Amino acid sequence: MSFEIKIKDACTLSSDKTITAREALALSNFPKKEAVVACRVNREQRPLSWELVMDSYIEFITTDSIEGIEVYTRTLAFLLTAAATRVLGVRLHLTQSMLYSYFYESPERELTEEDCAALRAEMRRMVEEDEPIRREVFPIDVARAMMSALGYSDKEELLRYAGTDPVILYRCGGVYDFFGGALADRASLTPTFELHPYRGGLFISGPTLSDPCKTMPFSESPKLFRLIQEHTAWLKNLDVSTCAGIHKIVTDGGSRDLIMLCEALHTKMLSHIAEEIEARPEVRLLCLAGPSSSGKTTSSRRLRVQLLASGIRSRTLELDNYFVDRERTPLDSDGRPDFEALEALDLELVNEQISALLAGEEVDVPKFDFLTGKRTKGRKMRLAPNELLVIEGIHGLNSRLTQSVPADKKYKIFICPLTGTNIDFHNRLGTTDTRLIRRLVRDARTRGHSAEATLKQWPSVVRGSFRHIFPYQDNADAIFNTALAYEIPVLKGYVVPLLKTVPEDSPVYGEAQRLLAMLHFVPVIPSDDVPNLSIIREFIGGSCFE
Repeated sequence: MSFEIKIKDACTLSSDKTITAREALALSNFPKKEAVVACRVNREQRPLSWELVMDSYIEFITTDSIEGIEVYTRTLAFLLTAAATRVLGVRLHLTQSMLYSYFYESPERELTEEDCAALRAEMRRMVEEDEPIRREVFPIDVARAMMSALGYSDKEELLRYAGTDPVILYRCGGVYDFFGGALADRASLTPTFELHPYRGGLFISGPTLSDPCKTMPFSESPKLFRLIQEHTAWLKNLDVSTCAGIHKIVTDGGSRDLIMLCEALHTKMLSHIAEEIEARPEVRLLCLAGPSSSGKTTSSRRLRVQLLASGIRSRTLELDNYFVDRERTPLDSDGRPDFEALEALDLELVNEQISALLAGEEVDVPKFDFLTGKRTKGRKMRLAPNELLVIEGIHGLNSRLTQSVPADKKYKIFICPLTGTNIDFHNRLGTTDTRLIRRLVRDARTRGHSAEATLKQWPSVVRGSFRHIFPYQDNADAIFNTALAYEIPVLKGYVVPLLKTVPEDSPVYGEAQRLLAMLHFVPVIPSDDVPNLSIIREFIGGSCFE
């Protein structure tokens, strides 16, 4: 019996026998065949080796999309860890990322430049010889035993807690591994990468979104790297580096203790920043910046409390209230409103009011209504003598906002959930996904946005972060990591119902399904014990700062 294969942006094929998505691609007139790394079959993400046996709707995933880059990156991760197993006989753990470069280290020993060269050569060989990457299905007990035999106790425990049966594993050159999403089905599809030896480990960089043939430039940031490594060590000390550790805590009834520990760490970090500011009496302006959904609002208020404990008073000016009316918002390359652009703010008014406040004058601070997209009347504000002014927003570190204030009178803080608990040591729950999950929950609660609307806007938000925010992070006097080991388990209960509202015919349905698949391996922690001063309350509601 014949069946039809409808291909988005291409043709409709007819077949009377089982064929793979790769074969369908070859037979089609799809315009970007060379950029395809995977596909979605009937809205579900699949490798190109997927067999088509019935009427199917195929959307090919290309490297000029965020989803395509994610498939590409996962595939590179497998090639790297498989090469390490075969060539060096060591395991690699993914512990952090910096600007889309991912840092791996081995629990067995430090990696040398020679090791890095050997891994690079093996990965190049795998690409050139076009090694197949096979998707295989195993009963859960067999998959757990395989992961245990490979020394991946984190994966074995994760599979036990998640309880998924059967389990999908990928195989390349005799090495098996577990991943949360589809991989390219052949190594030749991921030729663009570079390895950088760094402090006993290595960074791997994949392709850029704008040009898949160009490797993402590696940018060293010793200050940021040191901070993330310190937090990684803190997570390891508490046995919560991966979701298996969180599962165990939840099972043992220790969720409340974990929440209190994480919040105590935030208090400790903010106290240290407050002490540094206290040591600089000449400072008049605190600039807090970070990408969307970093927790800037709560961070600024908690910092004000810490400063007040030292007798230092402050007032906050929220940059989100200085958006231009929505019809004046600049557009991104896709023709959508670019709320991340600096020009989305009324720069003239921001500079005027900062200068006036520091001069002791009273100003009328506006209030932006996100539901109507209009700026409305807010409140009057004046700084008392010796009172600090705090500004927070995604552009808080951009000198164009504060060009009239001398550098020695400013203290700059970069805020971002930089690293946290991973799914396992090869499947990262990264900074971008953490911020996206936070934003999905907050947008639904405070801005009336559907999950679909937020997901559609997110690529523009990510591009804006790399253009307008991350380039300034190294100029900060301090970095505050707002990640909390327990937050995704708390947010899961809020975001899963939202993601399930995304319709199957939506262009972001695949992204919603990717997040749901990832969240399947995350335990649930009720929000009851989350304190009202927590950064997470900024997103789920109930903050004492609202």
